[in-house]
Amino acid sequence: MKGRMLFIFNPRSGKGQIRNKLMDIIDVFVKGGYEVVVHPTQGAKDAEKIAKSMAEEVDLIVCSGGDGTLDEVVTGLMEIGANVPLGYIPAGSTNDFASSLEIPRDMVKAAQDIVDGHLFSVDVGSFNEDNFIYVAAFGMFTDVSYETSQDLKNILGHLAYVMEGAKRIFDIKTYHLCVEANGEVHEGDYIYGMITNSHSIGGFRNLVGNDVEMDDGLFEVTLIKKPKNPLELNEIIAALINAYDDTNMIDAFKANSLYIHGDEAISWTLDGEFGGEHKEVRIKNRKQALDILINS
Repeated sequence: MKGRMLFIFNPRSGKGQIRNKLMDIIDVFVKGGYEVVVHPTQGAKDAEKIAKSMAEEVDLIVCSGGDGTLDEVVTGLMEIGANVPLGYIPAGSTNDFASSLEIPRDMVKAAQDIVDGHLFSVDVGSFNEDNFIYVAAFGMFTDVSYETSQDLKNILGHLAYVMEGAKRIFDIKTYHLCVEANGEVHEGDYIYGMITNSHSIGGFRNLVGNDVEMDDGLFEVTLIKKPKNPLELNEIIAALINAYDDTNMIDAFKANSLYIHGDEAISWTLDGEFGGEHKEVRIKNRKQALDILINS
């Protein structure tokens, strides 16, 4: 017997596909030597609550859902300082974290990889009093995920994010911010910013560069300035698509901590979910703070 497992799953994520796979997944875990406690989430923050309440009673926690479900579980574990390992079975329309760790989209295969896998320690971000696993962002498109209904996410997948953002492409708000990192100050009028620990964002690779390591204690920081004309807009798009930073329109660098402040409170998204409005934020990288089972 390997031990006791808490299996948390979001029954609505990814068109509810886990309902057809649930028995097969549990069978994999039982055959792998686990006593399995199953908990379907009952609403917002439920995954966080159950992870916190049972972390000391189990040897492993596995969660299945989108990035939001994963974020809830990780937040719960970080808040209580639990060191229980985590397994992840992706089920959402966009799973940046799973993609970065090469976790299979096939749910039964992902379950088997958890049984057969090894521990890999990934960085976790702290954001004021909150936590995030792979991205904290503000500005253009960052409210797309939580303004797009769950059903729309299920039906359209990646296109749901793009479509909602494209509706407002010509209504761009700017934020005058000071970003302090690495002993330097970056000040400007930005339309978008993201602090990431992932190989892909919104399902799109290359947006954060090609030299990403998820256990190096460093974030990839991308700050996009407001384009003044179509030429500058095309310059930004080309830089993002081709993953190069040879443009004055984007401030891109690595950092293990940041202090970001401005004249107004701005909305943030943490792992694709609404992260509140903040006038100033302090972000720190908690190097290798989470042990996750992978088989890659």
